Amino acid sequence: MSRSLAGKVAFITGAGRGQGRAHAVRMAEEGADIVGVDICRQIESNPYPLASSEDLAETASLVKALGRKMVAIEADVRSRPALAEATSTAAREFGKIDIVVANAGILPMAMGDPDPQDFIDATDVDLVGVMNAVAACYPYLPDGASIIITGSTAGMMPNTTDNPAMGPGSQGYGWSKRVLIEYTEQMALVLAPRFIRVNAMHPTNCNTHLLNNDGLYSVFRPDLEKPTREDCIPAFTHFQAMPIPYVEPSDIAALAAFLASDDARYITGQQIRVDAGSLLKFPNGPS
Repeated sequence: MSRSLAGKVAFITGAGRGQGRAHAVRMAEEGADIVGVDICRQIESNPYPLASSEDLAETASLVKALGRKMVAIEADVRSRPALAEATSTAAREFGKIDIVVANAGILPMAMGDPDPQDFIDATDVDLVGVMNAVAACYPYLPDGASIIITGSTAGMMPNTTDNPAMGPGSQGYGWSKRVLIEYTEQMALVLAPRFIRVNAMHPTNCNTHLLNNDGLYSVFRPDLEKPTREDCIPAFTHFQAMPIPYVEPSDIAALAAFLASDDARYITGQQIRVDAGSLLKFPNGPS
């Protein structure tokens, strides 16, 4: 174990499970203490279940089993005051925040019942939630800190939000991820004099609840009445140049751990795809 993050504190949103949990565990393995934030309740427009209090507690248990500390906080990234309170708690516990992983995200899907609220909720979490996390953490960031933003290859493909079955929530998701590209670059410029790096990671399909749910199965296999995960594996695999259906949360966490380390001290403003060649295969969007 390299312990490349020894002595550092990471603030991670969406830490209850999926990519957020993977980030917390990998950074703890590398020696960091963790502040893990998750809403731990449902957002009505989101059709698949979000993380629970028990999920967040399980993340904390995994971190503590590695010999690191974790402060678990239930907070909604849509609320900047809530995140400001969370970062204040982090500062009281650890004195600083060295790493920000603005990871929380949702993908509301209309599934035949489109509602503009789906767009509002998607952008409030996927875009505003990122900006709220960065803003709340900024007062506690030392020079040389690392901000890591979870984007998506969906934000780099022009045709990923056109499926009418997915509706306004999908449009909000894709638009948010596109805006985050420029946000990352502008924040990197603004914070460069303090050697604070800002980078975005853009996964392809990732093996989380956001992908593995009945709603998305129906989008990928509209020819079937009740498609299963196994039914969708060929369709998932179609999207990557490498013959895999999806990447794992640990693949994204490995990149985040590198970007958080001093080995990446001069890497900033980057849009890094972890996509198994999906944009090489479909530079203009899926077909």
